[in-house]
Amino acid sequence: MAFLRRASVDLVVRIPTNQEIDEYLAWDKEARRGKLVEKLVDSGRFADRWTIFFGDMLRIRSGATGGSALLAYVHNALNNDMPYNELAHKLIVTNGKANFTPEVGFVLGDNADPFALASVTSQVFMGIRIGCAQCHDHPFDVWTREDFYGLAAYFGKTRRQQSNFTNAVYTTEASDSVVMWPPLDDLQAEDRSQMKPRFPFETIAAADSPEFIKRFDKILAAKAKAESKNDDGPNIDDLLAKSDDKVKKTTSKSGLDELGVESQAKKDIRSIDVKAALYKHSEWRNQLADSVTSPRNRYFARNIVNRLWKELIGRGFVEPIDDFRADNLPTHQKTMDFLAEEFVATGFDFRSLVKTIALSDVYQRGHAPSGIDAIDREVLESSFLALPMRRMLSEALFDSIVTAGHLFEAKHTAGRNEKTISVAVRVPLKPEGDDESVKVVGDGEDLANIVTGEKPEMKKPEMVAAGYQLEQAIELNFDELLTKKEDDLKLEAMQIKSSEELEAERMMVMERETQPGMRYRTEYVDRIIDDNPRFTSSMRMAAPAPAGHFIRVFGQTSREELGELRQQEPSMRQALMMLNGSLTDHASRVGDLEPMYALVAGDKANVDAAVTLAYREILTRDVTAEELETAKEVVGAASDLESGISDLRWVLLNCNEFRFLP
Repeated sequence: MAFLRRASVDLVVRIPTNQEIDEYLAWDKEARRGKLVEKLVDSGRFADRWTIFFGDMLRIRSGATGGSALLAYVHNALNNDMPYNELAHKLIVTNGKANFTPEVGFVLGDNADPFALASVTSQVFMGIRIGCAQCHDHPFDVWTREDFYGLAAYFGKTRRQQSNFTNAVYTTEASDSVVMWPPLDDLQAEDRSQMKPRFPFETIAAADSPEFIKRFDKILAAKAKAESKNDDGPNIDDLLAKSDDKVKKTTSKSGLDELGVESQAKKDIRSIDVKAALYKHSEWRNQLADSVTSPRNRYFARNIVNRLWKELIGRGFVEPIDDFRADNLPTHQKTMDFLAEEFVATGFDFRSLVKTIALSDVYQRGHAPSGIDAIDREVLESSFLALPMRRMLSEALFDSIVTAGHLFEAKHTAGRNEKTISVAVRVPLKPEGDDESVKVVGDGEDLANIVTGEKPEMKKPEMVAAGYQLEQAIELNFDELLTKKEDDLKLEAMQIKSSEELEAERMMVMERETQPGMRYRTEYVDRIIDDNPRFTSSMRMAAPAPAGHFIRVFGQTSREELGELRQQEPSMRQALMMLNGSLTDHASRVGDLEPMYALVAGDKANVDAAVTLAYREILTRDVTAEELETAKEVVGAASDLESGISDLRWVLLNCNEFRFLP
């Protein structure tokens, strides 16, 4: 079951359910791993999971201009199996309006700065840190300052513009480049001129045709043929031909057809680019995108293979993963090149690449024995004879807790899990001599009665939702982001309001109702809440999450800095969030609507079966005999079986085995 847990967490970002465990064990032992990978790769959560991967890699920030639409676009591309080279090509080359043209979010993410985009394009898509050559020749590699400026020149004419009327942000192309050579600090700076674009990276010569490129060309040819057969719509010639008689009659009267007016009209119509009238196309960036994503550019395929290998195995062929250079060679060159060439040969099929790595012998290996020393462990792991220890991604940890605790749906019958909380409200002080009832800000009639001393009418306490939690996710509606493209989309309209936002709105109302010069005091009143939350998946939340959120605490980056990687180091804050956080607390409790309840309540209660189910649902394995006895001691120390199982589940959720992959 270790492979089931590892593959589920890696490929769909959550642990398997008990039903999925039973299904896996029922499959033929020899074929079950392959069948599992096929199922997970074809899962609807696959695109969600790998949108996280590309979001980190491309530094997609929901709060940046066009960021949310770009995140939705990448998700849609993955869901529809857009070839990786096509996705990268569109991101590099596209101009347009933010949100209306979601691909442009990549260029806008760095404010269309040609120097920043040169560094990003090289490092993100090819794993080469040429940015060090912006100020001087690269100290550790072959890249010169002129190489860097030649690469930046591809973006030299790109401009970020903002409409004075609508505030809409878009990119377009100017006639002149801002990238000049030599640089201002050069001794020859007075002789500066516009730098000509130049691709400085070595590619496979056009005269050479390796087998993997031949296979790629065959895929392209087959795709083009299929598209031509499926293109049943009329082209411009068909549309013009329909009115051919009318054209001939009209032109024959004046003799214009003899002057070639009809043929010239067809030529002119074909040359019209309506979009170009608004957002100019970049020829230079198109040339760059062609070069970067070419099957002859080995860096492009090697880079994504190395990144994906690191994501699934725990370490890359090249480390750091974005630092390919002559003195930092891959540890397993042949393996990396085999995967890269197969990736190209399959038409840059990302889903196929994930499947290939997940079914490899390396991925299916276990960890090094626990008793060996650090040097021997490093030898085994660097040779890929053993897998490094990896903690779950923060999104995977979040969704796994939700899965183990049955929190994607309500797990308590309505009203069964009520509890009383104290709510702080501001009450205006009544001036002396004023007998009028004072208004209680933000909380209505009950507090007014408290302040004026009137005895309130007895009634059932008000039911309200639970308070804001740092673990709750704010979910983006990807479909909405891609369909409402005509307007400048508001991120807030795409979010499911969290309790903190509702509280903020309530505070704003209170502020508006505050009278100048009025003095207030704080009153605490009891409210009964139905503590029965449902959590949404973290995979579609606005990214990066707010500082202090569960996802950020467990490693998600700010996505601001180029080359920034997720932190794997443990922290005290992580421990406290797991020990004391409401997510773990809610997941630990037993709800009467979940399978565990039948094993802890009523005449059919069975402590052994309940402990066994807890281990399966949380750790994806069967409990050992020794663990069963210890668990029964934990359960027996509680006031009742239901509370005891809740305590046990809390312990299991907080153990290292839960957070780390097997």
